Amino acid sequence: MDGFEVTRLRDDLADFAGDVFGSLTRVGWRDRAVSYLQGLMLDGRRKSIQPMAARLAGVHDQALNHFVTNSPWDATPVRRRLAQRIHEVIGPVAWAVDDTGWLKCGAASPGVARQYTGTAGKVTNCQIGVSVNLVTDTASCPTNWRLFLPAAWDPCSPDAGPDTVRRRERAGIPDEVGHREKWRLALDMTDELTGWGLRAPLIVADAGYGDAAEFRHGLAERGLSYVVQVSIRAGVYPQEAVRNTPPYQGVGKYPEPRYREPATSVKDLILTCGPAQAQSVAWRDGSRTRAGKPVKMRSRFVFTRVRPAGRTLLAAHRGQDLPEAWLIAEWPPGCDEPTKYWLSNLPTTTAKRTLIRWAKLRWRIEHDYRELKTGLGLDHYEGRTWQGWHHHVTLVSAAHAFCTLQRLHHPKAAAPA
Repeated sequence: MDGFEVTRLRDDLADFAGDVFGSLTRVGWRDRAVSYLQGLMLDGRRKSIQPMAARLAGVHDQALNHFVTNSPWDATPVRRRLAQRIHEVIGPVAWAVDDTGWLKCGAASPGVARQYTGTAGKVTNCQIGVSVNLVTDTASCPTNWRLFLPAAWDPCSPDAGPDTVRRRERAGIPDEVGHREKWRLALDMTDELTGWGLRAPLIVADAGYGDAAEFRHGLAERGLSYVVQVSIRAGVYPQEAVRNTPPYQGVGKYPEPRYREPATSVKDLILTCGPAQAQSVAWRDGSRTRAGKPVKMRSRFVFTRVRPAGRTLLAAHRGQDLPEAWLIAEWPPGCDEPTKYWLSNLPTTTAKRTLIRWAKLRWRIEHDYRELKTGLGLDHYEGRTWQGWHHHVTLVSAAHAFCTLQRLHHPKAAAPA
C-alpha cells in the first residue's frame, strides 16, 4: 500500500471515528477507540489487548485494557450511530438474527455455561451472544448485541446455585439483567433498532428462532415480515383446515371453536406432497464460473400454504382461524426427503424466487462471523466482565463496519493484492 493510500485510510478512520464515537466525550476515549480498531484490523494471529498494544506504536496495554474493561462509556449510542450509518449506506434488504459462541475454559466470564453452540457444533463450556445484522446480498454488518444469560446466572431462577450472586457481582452484571430466551433478546434488539429510527424490511433467522412460535408471533404483532428456518418438528395445519365448534353438552361454558385434528410436522406434510411438487429455482450468482460467467445457485423447492401451529398462536387467535403462511422446503434432486424448511408470512403474491432469495440470505451472516472471528478478533477478548464484553463486541462491530464501508467506497484499494 503506497503512502497516499495509507494517508487516505488514516483520514477515513478519523472521520469514521469522529462520527460513530461522537458520544465518547472524555479526554482520550476516542483516541483509544481508534487504537483498538487499528489493533483489530492490523495483521496478527492474536487480537487480545496485549498483542494488539505491542503492534501499535505509543499505545500502552494497561490504558487500552482500562478503556475496554473499566471505563464507564455507554455502548448504546455507539451502536445507534453505527446502525444508522450502515443503514444509510447499504440499504439493507433484511435484518438477520443469529447467535455465536465464545468457547471458555473457566466459569467466571458472564453467561458462561455448558450449552449448545454452533461454533463447536456441540454442548460445551461457552458464552452465547445474540446479534442483529443489517444485510444485503453484497454487504452486511452486526449492529446490535445481547449476551445470553442462562437460567443458572439468574438469582430468581430455580436453576441458580449458591454462588450465583457472587459470580454476578464479580462479573459486574447489572441487577436488572436476568435470564431471557434468545428469541426474546432478538425481539428486544429489534425494538431498540426501531426506536433508533430504523425500520426492518424483513427478518430472517435460523431454526433456533423460527421454531419459537412466540418469536414469529412477536414479529407479526410488530407488523414485520419474516422468512425463518424451522426444524422438521415444527407443527402446522394444512391451509384448508378450519375450526369447528363441538356440540354443547348442556353443562358449563359453551365450547370454543377448535381444530379437531392435531397439527402435523412440516416434514410429514411436505412428504405427502412428494418430490414431484418440487420446482427448480435459481436465486443468486454463485462463486463458481462457467465460460467466464458466474453459475447461478439453484436447487428444487416445494411451496405450499399452511397455518403454523403453537400454543401462543392458538391463544392469540382464540376463536379465529390461524393466519396463513408460506411453508417452503428444499428438496434437492436425488434426496429421499427435504433438507431444510422455512416459514414466511410474506403475501401469497410473493414470487417464488424472491422467497428463496430471502430464505437463503443468512449465508451473509456466516460470512460475517467468519470475518469477525478470524480477521477481527471477535472471540479473542480475555476479559471477564459484562461491561468489557459489550465494549469489545461494539468495537469489533465498528471495525467490521469500517472495513465494509472501505470495500464499498474503494473496492480496488480494499481488494486483496
